[in-house]
Amino acid sequence: MFSVDILASNQLYFGDMLFILGSFALLLVLVRIFAWGPVTKMMQERADKIAADIDSAEDARKEAEELAAKRQEQLKASRQEATTIVSDAKNQGNEQRQAIIDKAQTDASSLKVSAQAEIEQARRDALASVQNEVADLSVQIATKIIQKELKLDDQKALIDSYIEGLGAHHEA
Repeated sequence: MFSVDILASNQLYFGDMLFILGSFALLLVLVRIFAWGPVTKMMQERADKIAADIDSAEDARKEAEELAAKRQEQLKASRQEATTIVSDAKNQGNEQRQAIIDKAQTDASSLKVSAQAEIEQARRDALASVQNEVADLSVQIATKIIQKELKLDDQKALIDSYIEGLGAHHEA
């Protein structure tokens, strides 16, 4: 008896089983209607947000790489431009230095030529002055020696011969 009572208590009745099965099916339908859609929708939104965040992060990484590459190119271009500017400045400095040297040499040559011309003119002026003084002295000496006045033509001939002698003596 004891074993029959245990069996009877352990066995489920078919009606209870149908009720439990129906309740379970109803619970599944209610979960499907009220909970499954919102949970699935929430999970899909979360998946979409994560995918969008990953895509956004990838885009930001690519943009950062592009900006870094552009910065490197600009830095390289700036360095090249700076090198070009320095090189141009050196070249201009060398050209200006050479121009200043050339101008100084030209000015020095010009001053030398001018000085030589002035020296030559001063020599000619001095020679002419000496010739005039010598002519006057010659006339005075000749007048004293001869004790008489020479004619104008004779004076000129005497002076010219003396000047030619002085010029030949001075040039030698």
